[in-house]
Amino acid sequence: MNAVQETAPPLVAHLIYRLDIGGLETLLVDTINRMAPGRYRHAVICLTDYTDFAARITRPGVELVALHKPAGLALGTHADLFRLLRRMKPSILHTYNLGTIEYAATAWAAGVPVRVHAEHGRDARDPQGINPKHNLLRRLVTPFIDRYVPVSRDLAGWLERVVRIPAAKLQLIDNGVDTERFRAGVGNETWQDDGAFVIGTVGRLQDVKDQATLVEAFALLRRQLPDEKLRLVLVGDGPLRAQLQAQVNTLGLQECVILAGPRSDVAPVMRSFSLFALSSIAEGTPVTLLEAMASELPVVATAVGGIPDLVTPGVNGALAPARDPQALAAAIAPYVTDRALARRHGAAGRARIEQQYSMQAMLTAYVALYDTLCQTKTLQKKAITPCAE
Repeated sequence: MNAVQETAPPLVAHLIYRLDIGGLETLLVDTINRMAPGRYRHAVICLTDYTDFAARITRPGVELVALHKPAGLALGTHADLFRLLRRMKPSILHTYNLGTIEYAATAWAAGVPVRVHAEHGRDARDPQGINPKHNLLRRLVTPFIDRYVPVSRDLAGWLERVVRIPAAKLQLIDNGVDTERFRAGVGNETWQDDGAFVIGTVGRLQDVKDQATLVEAFALLRRQLPDEKLRLVLVGDGPLRAQLQAQVNTLGLQECVILAGPRSDVAPVMRSFSLFALSSIAEGTPVTLLEAMASELPVVATAVGGIPDLVTPGVNGALAPARDPQALAAAIAPYVTDRALARRHGAAGRARIEQQYSMQAMLTAYVALYDTLCQTKTLQKKAITPCAE
């Protein structure tokens, strides 16, 4: 073994289902780009594929691999991953969400010393996380996982009480946001030109985000406040785009609802909103909500998952039940009619992010977790070395 190999930082292989625009994916990219140089090297393995979103990885030397897993059990993907891990020789495999959890066993078989699994949220098919087959799988692979990382208190409690993961294997790490990039300011979007109150949301257009309820709430809000100039902006793309556009057309909202598509410049887009709304039926700790709060926007969101940990009604925003457009409209209305209230709650949200949800706090927690786990494992056959000098 040469000197370069001996001194190279340990490798973390991140296994994700697909690398595309999304909150989890944004966190992964930010973690790779922002973690202190010299601590860990990184590789990204996509079970299926990746899009041009991968270009956001700016750290040099990050290997990116797509396994092109077909639908179904696809046992061949386990063999492909086994061979890849034997070649890469990572010190850590970090898997994300249910779609990748079974591959912790493959990593164990391939000799990867440390296996970490993060739970960032649940999907629309099982928003409460009670599917018995899924939870059985989570329990069966527990011996191969050194640490489960939930990103909200709600997910931590669910893993312990419902899935029955031992508390000793759980470690809560709050998601973090770049408070330098996401900040208050003046936007420069055409939807601001007439001074309208802009209700904005950012997220993949899919069932779990339930933007259809937000569109319906917006229609109710316009009827309740006919003298107010209102606009709704949906940033993102996904399988429900055509359905949402049809809903907008049916409600006659084409002039005031904008489906803006995917945007790579989310930070300045946030600065063009007057309020951020999130209508999800299931969440962990939503990255877009953190970004909105860091941008000093008042937030109105559904009371699901880890959102109540972020949003304190009457302090930095308002909460509404999921799938309830009337309640969502009622929660938004006070901010439209009282702009001073919107400014106060936006400032309080920014303060909350700075106190608990900064990017640096998240990165420090992950480095500490990696270090602690690696120091208990044999990283090489001939020597035991700490993960980070």
